[in-house]
Amino acid sequence: MDIEPSLVGSAERFKLDHELELHEFEDKFVIKSLQSPNQGFWISRRDGNINFLDDETCSGSPSRTSTIYGVVGTIRLVVGTYVVVITSCKEVGSFLGYPVYRVMSMRVLACNDALKFSTGQEKKDEAYFMTLLNIVESTPGLYYSYETDITLNLQRRNKLVEGWMSKPLWKQADPRYVWNRHLSEELIECKLDRFIVPIIQGNILPSSSIFQVAELKLKDSHAMVTLVSRRCNRRLGTRMWRRGANLEGDAANFIETEQLLETEGFRSSFLQVRGSIPLLWEQIVDLSYKPHLSVIKHEQTPLVVERHFSDLSQRYGEIIAIDLTEKHGEEGQLSAAYAAEMKNVPNVRYVPFDFHGHCKDSNFDNLEILYDQISEDAEKQRYFLIDREGNVQEEQRGVIRSNCVDSLDRTNVTQCYLAQKALNLQLQRIGVLSPSECISMFDEEYGKYRALWAEQGDEISLEYTGTHALKGDIVRYGKQTIFGMIKDGMSALSRYYLNNFHDGIRQDALDLISGHYTVNRNSLSPIGQNGFDPFSFLPVTSALIIGGLTATTLTVQQVGRNVHQYVSTAICAGITAGVMAILKANGRQFCSRPRLCGLL
Repeated sequence: MDIEPSLVGSAERFKLDHELELHEFEDKFVIKSLQSPNQGFWISRRDGNINFLDDETCSGSPSRTSTIYGVVGTIRLVVGTYVVVITSCKEVGSFLGYPVYRVMSMRVLACNDALKFSTGQEKKDEAYFMTLLNIVESTPGLYYSYETDITLNLQRRNKLVEGWMSKPLWKQADPRYVWNRHLSEELIECKLDRFIVPIIQGNILPSSSIFQVAELKLKDSHAMVTLVSRRCNRRLGTRMWRRGANLEGDAANFIETEQLLETEGFRSSFLQVRGSIPLLWEQIVDLSYKPHLSVIKHEQTPLVVERHFSDLSQRYGEIIAIDLTEKHGEEGQLSAAYAAEMKNVPNVRYVPFDFHGHCKDSNFDNLEILYDQISEDAEKQRYFLIDREGNVQEEQRGVIRSNCVDSLDRTNVTQCYLAQKALNLQLQRIGVLSPSECISMFDEEYGKYRALWAEQGDEISLEYTGTHALKGDIVRYGKQTIFGMIKDGMSALSRYYLNNFHDGIRQDALDLISGHYTVNRNSLSPIGQNGFDPFSFLPVTSALIIGGLTATTLTVQQVGRNVHQYVSTAICAGITAGVMAILKANGRQFCSRPRLCGLL
């Protein structure tokens, strides 16, 4: 596919090498290009220093040689330096004609020979940080391209100056959407532009699924619809440990989603964003199924909200903020606090819509009520459209920002609905559909389109919660199914387990690689000195509860035969109740908690 006319310049477009060669020596790692063997660098395994290749670098025989597909970056810990490389990838589609790859596996190369001279506490700290890097190796939803920057949406790309695409990819990229921005800093300092791969976390889904490319056939036209979601790195985190906004106004789980349409020589883009409610609030896990949700009273809350929406307005234009939370209970208190703050935010339309209230009993067609409220303003925002000659026919003048509590499940359903409305307008504007036609009239193609959004919701949810999205069958089929309800139940249980017993350490891993926590050899150990970790006693207490319940059940069955069993039953029940009371009273201490950074 041809390069966008507005981006064609006299300078050659910058490309990265597809394959690199990794040579492992006893004292160093050597990484060089397969296409240009004289281009590369080496890293000392003793001190982690980066050096350019010279004639003597590759003298001798390496202990191992392998092919890698990119360098994610480097990070310095207490003692050693560690290099993260891509060991396998898969081409999953294209972005504006350029191939896009998904990271399938990564490897951490350790340059920590000096570890043997470290103190016991330093070795303990280093081991914990290395555990975090091992978690990073399995990070889901990482995408990149060797030939183009994928962090910028179509409208922003179209406004780039001539010759911009000749710059190194990391210079072209929007740093807020580069997942490995912090890991790339040392490579940037060393001017290793050919080896810096900007990676986004999110999804790039060509219709109809992540590993298949299928066009939508609408009457006599073929249309390609692609979803590109870009996760902001400013408040990376897990579901329960990154809620709300920080003091700078950066919201958790903030994602820009671009729906790209290519048909009849036209290209069109429709943007939406999602993100946690931009207040200071928390929901700390405590072993209960639904932890207490509380709004943090802080004098800077108005500034936080103002900073968030000011940034959105500068980037996108007019803002419609849709709040899908419930209007009663603790959710209602959060929603009321949000509504109160939004009264003081100029030039932003706040729209409360109780999704569960309006769409209860699977009445998801009631989203039409929401659309009726915002349709006039939403359609004024338009979408971006380029014709066959590269001329701009429409520009998107604003964006709809949606949220629920997690900004996942209810948000997925709503964004899919709004994107469908925009797609109808785009197809009608181009002439593929008449003004009276819509995509839902084409059953098979409509199914492909809905599957696209369902897959996107699953991947975004996996990144934030570790499970697939709930309500996915509503997006996929337009209704709740028995299978979907069972799947949602399994996902809800998985979320409970991950939130309580795994996400603390996963949050530490994200804080480490994103630079929110910086390792300092001279600072106090984040691991703690006393060695007491209540979380480590959870298996013991769980065993006591299960054993106590089992023993109580067995002794109760014997009560009628032997009066003396009353005492045994009472003792077992008492021990079980006591352990359960201790767990309930100290639930937060028995959960997996992050150790590196605070909530804000």
